Amino acid sequence: MDIFKRALELHESLKGKLNVENKLDVQSKEDLSLVYSPGVAEPCKVIHTFPDKVYDLTIKGNTVAIVTDGSAVLGLGNIGALASIPVMEGKAMLFKRFAGINGFPICLETQDTEEIIHIVKNIAPVFGGINLEDIAAPRCFEIEERLQDIGIPVFHDDQHGTAIVVLAALMNFCKITGRKIKDLRIVINGAGAAGIAISRYLGKTDAETPNQEIAKEIIVCDSHGIVGPLRTDLNDFKKALLDYTNPNGIDGTVIEAIVGADVFIGVSKENLLNRDDIRTMAKDPLILALANPIPEIFPDEAYAGGAFAVGTGRSDFPNQVNNVLAFPGIFLGALRSKAPRITLAMKFAAAAAIANGISNPTREQIIPPVMDESIAHKVADAVASFAEKA
Repeated sequence: MDIFKRALELHESLKGKLNVENKLDVQSKEDLSLVYSPGVAEPCKVIHTFPDKVYDLTIKGNTVAIVTDGSAVLGLGNIGALASIPVMEGKAMLFKRFAGINGFPICLETQDTEEIIHIVKNIAPVFGGINLEDIAAPRCFEIEERLQDIGIPVFHDDQHGTAIVVLAALMNFCKITGRKIKDLRIVINGAGAAGIAISRYLGKTDAETPNQEIAKEIIVCDSHGIVGPLRTDLNDFKKALLDYTNPNGIDGTVIEAIVGADVFIGVSKENLLNRDDIRTMAKDPLILALANPIPEIFPDEAYAGGAFAVGTGRSDFPNQVNNVLAFPGIFLGALRSKAPRITLAMKFAAAAAIANGISNPTREQIIPPVMDESIAHKVADAVASFAEKA
């Protein structure tokens, strides 16, 4: 029986993967008086007078809303709010499993930017953080940016979770091979949420991270080829990429772009490259082929072309690049420190913590395995430390 049929049977047997459980078993009138009327009036009054006490007296301090509009779900595309529920339930399970955080699916029957922003602002009181999930680009960028002032962390995992784990893999690739990020020529195929975030992390300095290493050259490609100044079909977000990518203003296809490149990062579509394409790259390149379920190139094919190390998004190959290495610990650290937002410095600290989660990285293990329970807590410590400095 294949994985898809087994998954369907599991979901049907469980009738959903989540429960809401009481921390106290209400067995008596006294219990009822303590958890509800009249006793509950006292914590309400305390919170009304001292709003920050809400973190001590309610679920807010350990609860994250997983918000989606169902417009960009996994590799399934725009399947809508109802069909996105199983994915958001799975995300909630990972929050609980790796960080002990309560995650709750909020699947919205709207794909209007203003309405989504309005809804999130108005549900924020009960949550300690907002994980934006599977919202299509470019709408996702505006939504995240405009929610940064609501007093709790808002984090679009499809952008930053992927970018953070990719950055960790690059850090260890450089550690193993003796290279430096500033010397790398990097090609990113895919100019959606993940691709744009990765390019920002690797190519753009920020006031919070003045000592950040910038890659020598980054070329971003989309379905029409290299994102360059001759293109007339670029939206504003892709145009902004030209401020820190494609310094020579080249044009062409992704196959032309990877000639001489040290790193290929694919967040795009299946079966894009073959071994002959890898042979045109620099010696011993890093290949991160993250399209799911079928990568841009399979590891055996990439190695046959001379790849030094290969990562995919799949659990059945080494070097799985999976957001679960990032988001549980990032939110745990942010919630622990009561950070109002997740800064770029906190994201870079998370990447370093993931990279350092392996003391002796190898080509077969450039990032920690996704089931390593220690990573979330290492990431949380790093994020909380930078939050306290902010």
